Amino acid sequence: MPEFCHAERDGRIFTVTIDRPKSMNALHPPANHELDALFNEFAKDDDLWVAIITGAGDRAFSAGNDLKYTAANEGKLGLPAGGGFAGLTTRFDCWKPVIAAVNGVAMGGGFEVALACDLIIASDRAVFALPEPRVGLAALAGGVHRLPRQIGLKRALGMILTGRRVSAEEGKELGFVNEVVPHDEVMTAARRWAEQIIECAPLSVRASKQAAMQGLDHASVAEAMDGRYDEIARLFGSEDFREGPLAFSEKRDPVWKGR
Repeated sequence: MPEFCHAERDGRIFTVTIDRPKSMNALHPPANHELDALFNEFAKDDDLWVAIITGAGDRAFSAGNDLKYTAANEGKLGLPAGGGFAGLTTRFDCWKPVIAAVNGVAMGGGFEVALACDLIIASDRAVFALPEPRVGLAALAGGVHRLPRQIGLKRALGMILTGRRVSAEEGKELGFVNEVVPHDEVMTAARRWAEQIIECAPLSVRASKQAAMQGLDHASVAEAMDGRYDEIARLFGSEDFREGPLAFSEKRDPVWKGR
């Protein structure tokens, strides 16, 4: 059983909780490896369609890298080869949606984990920052690359170069937060988003995510539309591709099989 995180399956939804509240849910190599194993499980299980990641306690989603552990171990991060920090920041081949339910502080690597998710639902107590330059580091678990792509270069550099803290409301204004809710409602809101996703055909969702993400690699919309996406090919050959129009014509709810 994992020691530093835990997971719960509820139908199609897989909820992962970072469980180091005394350390503000900061992550060290053992926690990263446990999280990587959980997200490997999520990626491989056809019965799981959406994941939610959050932090234990009321104070923090994740304070990022455990600097005390890093200092005591000569700066060694010990990241998993597959998924990166928290098992997510270099997981570029999972097209199932992942939602960050940010219930407090999301600093440094914690913010990078949230940015690696597809949606960010934030408590009104949440605080975001990439403070690495203030401690002689850099946000190299994707922060310096994802944030400019999500909110634009000038806005991103305003956070990256200063390490300043941003509230949940400002995060929504900047564009990296999808919804801000009262603190006690953050998991309810994240589940509401997850449930809306699982109303849709899972292969359609994955094809859409892959096309949107990989389409950004192309210089123009025309090139992106002309791209080849494995998940779209999978969708076109699926039972669900036929089920959707059939259910619509028969005026009934579709029964998605994910195949």
